[in-house]
Amino acid sequence: MVKNILFIYLISVLFSCSAQEINKKPRQNRISFVAPIKEITSDPIKTLIEATSTNALAIIPFAFCYGKEKPSIIYGHKNQWWGEQQEGIITTIRLAKKENTYLLLKPQLWLMVGEYTGNFVLDAEKDWITFEETYEAFILTFAKIAEMEQVNTLCIGTEMNQFIQNRPTFWNHLIDTIKTIYSGDLTYAANWDDYQTVPFWNQLDYIGIDAYFPLSDEKEPSKKSLLTAWQPHQTKLDDFSNQLNKQILFTEFGYRSTDYCASKPWDSSTEHPISLSNQSVALDAFYETFWNKDYIAGGYLWKWFDENNKAGGTEDSGYTPQNKPALKTIKKWYSKN
Repeated sequence: MVKNILFIYLISVLFSCSAQEINKKPRQNRISFVAPIKEITSDPIKTLIEATSTNALAIIPFAFCYGKEKPSIIYGHKNQWWGEQQEGIITTIRLAKKENTYLLLKPQLWLMVGEYTGNFVLDAEKDWITFEETYEAFILTFAKIAEMEQVNTLCIGTEMNQFIQNRPTFWNHLIDTIKTIYSGDLTYAANWDDYQTVPFWNQLDYIGIDAYFPLSDEKEPSKKSLLTAWQPHQTKLDDFSNQLNKQILFTEFGYRSTDYCASKPWDSSTEHPISLSNQSVALDAFYETFWNKDYIAGGYLWKWFDENNKAGGTEDSGYTPQNKPALKTIKKWYSKN
């Protein structure tokens, strides 16, 4: 009897360890690639890889909605950027695959009324139905492309907390339908402050989080202070990953090249003086906090433009590291893997 119990126990332990290994995939050094405005004639992916040592890209076609007055979703319109139309998306995917790059296809909704997607709700049931039908068509269009082009991971939504909380049946249906079309990994991009309320993580392969956690109200925070500020968040993320036995994928993260860049990293509307060093320090602290953690599958830095010679630079206050000192920080960390 004792031998039988011991045997069963050992089998259960081995099975448990095996499950843990299945859910832990190699960390990827990832960057969000902005859809080109016009057809590309060079190879911007190759330039990006040489500059950063990245091995994974997010390709992000946007859809648009005019809010409650017009709840249907518009995408693939002839007036959209070339890189958001089917031809441009497939061309970009194939250029990336030519460089053996891991790929995330991340179709994303933009509200034209200036409202944050996480707060978007509709009043009438008929409007919800219109919104859901067109959202499903939008996501399934890219699920088919992702399957056809063998894209590694598909993101099924970005920062849509109230939509998720109000319409759980729709999301369960959407995930089930996607799985009949697409055979790769699935994730969802939760905002940093609501990832613990997403009800369907167990149906996906990664816990996706847009990691714009507020860290410091200092004008020029030191790396040491940022590392300290990260620790409570890091502990919660580690615990959450262990609880669900899934790796966390930072579906978006980044810092502007400004003073106070770690105070509200998600806010691109505030005007602060340019500080190139702040961006470098904040990114360095981010990588040092997470890049040696097995429960982290990597993260997609926001963001990289196709025309590298025209992007970023010392007079740019935006998120891109292009032609800025932060580029050295990124390559230092990405070269390690």
